[in-house]
Amino acid sequence: MPLQNSQKSRLRPHWLQIKALRFDIWSLGAVLVGGIVLVPMLAVVWIAFHPTENIWPHLLSTVLPRYFTATLRMMLGVGLLSAAMGAGAAWLVVMYRFPGSRSLDYALLFPMAIPAYVGAYALVDFLDYAGPLQTALRVSFGLRDARDYWFPEINSEPAAILVLSAALYPYVYLMTRAALREQSGASYEVARSLGLGSWGMFWRLGLPLVRPAIAAGVALTMMETVADFGTVSTFGVQTLTTGVFSTWLNGGNAGGAAQIAGVILSLVLVLLSIEYVSRRNARFHRPSRASRPVTPIQLRGAWAWVATGLCAVPFLLGFALPTAVMLGHALAKPQMWLAPGLLQAALNTVIVGGIAAMLTVSAALFLVYGVRMAGRSLARAVLPLTTLGYAMPGAVLAVGLLVPLAALDHRVADLVLALTGHDPGLMLTGTAAAIVLAYLVRFFGIAQGAVDSAFGRISPSLPMAARSLGRGIGGTLRDVYLPLMRGSVLTALLLVFVECVKELPATLLLRPFNFNTLATRVYELASLERIGEAAPAALIVTVMGLAAVALLVRATR
Repeated sequence: MPLQNSQKSRLRPHWLQIKALRFDIWSLGAVLVGGIVLVPMLAVVWIAFHPTENIWPHLLSTVLPRYFTATLRMMLGVGLLSAAMGAGAAWLVVMYRFPGSRSLDYALLFPMAIPAYVGAYALVDFLDYAGPLQTALRVSFGLRDARDYWFPEINSEPAAILVLSAALYPYVYLMTRAALREQSGASYEVARSLGLGSWGMFWRLGLPLVRPAIAAGVALTMMETVADFGTVSTFGVQTLTTGVFSTWLNGGNAGGAAQIAGVILSLVLVLLSIEYVSRRNARFHRPSRASRPVTPIQLRGAWAWVATGLCAVPFLLGFALPTAVMLGHALAKPQMWLAPGLLQAALNTVIVGGIAAMLTVSAALFLVYGVRMAGRSLARAVLPLTTLGYAMPGAVLAVGLLVPLAALDHRVADLVLALTGHDPGLMLTGTAAAIVLAYLVRFFGIAQGAVDSAFGRISPSLPMAARSLGRGIGGTLRDVYLPLMRGSVLTALLLVFVECVKELPATLLLRPFNFNTLATRVYELASLERIGEAAPAALIVTVMGLAAVALLVRATR
């Protein structure tokens, strides 16, 4: 009588069963990476529901409604303004030709190189009472002081909305531009033949077709708005993120900070759901591969210059103004390039960002390759969860990492002390290791997307041939995939590194004492109104960001 499967399993040698379990490295790695990403989120939820001192009733009756409503206003304001700037600019550069349109097509991406908090410091410096604009107004019109004229309030919520919109609109612009270029030009030709003008084509044809792309871009800008700390703190706007900082650092209550972070996490999950639904419902595509792309219309006369001006405004606000202000300060005080602490901050940034980028891309390579080659169901199930880290704001991530890491640090230190008699100190939270881990969790989704796209561009016949010639899974990755993916892997490393350089909230909360990166140096000096000293660090961050934008421009040609 043939043996049943269960009987065969019992008769199989014990060492074979252990080997099969132990060497399923892909599933084990997937669980490990997924756990690293999800632990901070779960920790925030746990701490929020099990605080040492429950101040939720106090938060709910005092500051939380103000934080929440201010955050909602910021989200709505930035979402609407970035949608107008991004979608409007994308429509103009794709559908029309006007003076400077080809240069603006790529220049409109440049604000992605500058962190929003740098733009905030530059705007305040430019528009402040002692800034060049108001000084020029007083000199030109013979005004003595601020009582002689009216000027808009700089430290205000509308100013914060303007700065964040100028920094974040490229998300909407990039997605809308790609969606417009994928549409068939025949649709617009038919619309023109039926008598639709420019506004009619935009409202009745173009806007409905690219609505999912706009919704996805707006959802991303709103998530970045929720996560922002440097910009809103500069303009004195009290949002949920500033509430995490004040409750934790000023109030010393980690449980209350986790409860506010839980509210932020709920908002982000709602935005993620909106973004997912907008992508899921996107069913707009060309009717055939042979369809013609959109043919731009040449604008002439005053309308051509109006289009140039409308596209130039976001670029000027988001890139030209911050760069000019910081460059002016750096040239006025060249000695600041030799200021104490700048070189050390740059070295800290390169070391921490470089280690985090290498670990993040290596983990992404391992996980994506394991899913593709091994096809393990567990690894495939965990893969989508690892992208959630990018949706977690830095402040939420810091709360979710610092508390469990501190507990682990103390236990490890006590164990080492008991075994060796030597106290090693805090090896995770007392060093930059916590920052590296935060960067890995926060930007794993970027590395995973770049690596997965690179794998998809390689013909399946090449690894199959390598396997048939005796190469194992590791040998196929080393000898076939990596040589073909070298450019994509280097691009992923650069993108993750640049994001690590610009990250502010997580770095502020997780850094050890006397440890500065370029981002925290800019924040500290600018907060003390020492813009001249902050300018060199801000320019270094901008140059690094421009390298990533250059890769993006090259990829979108």
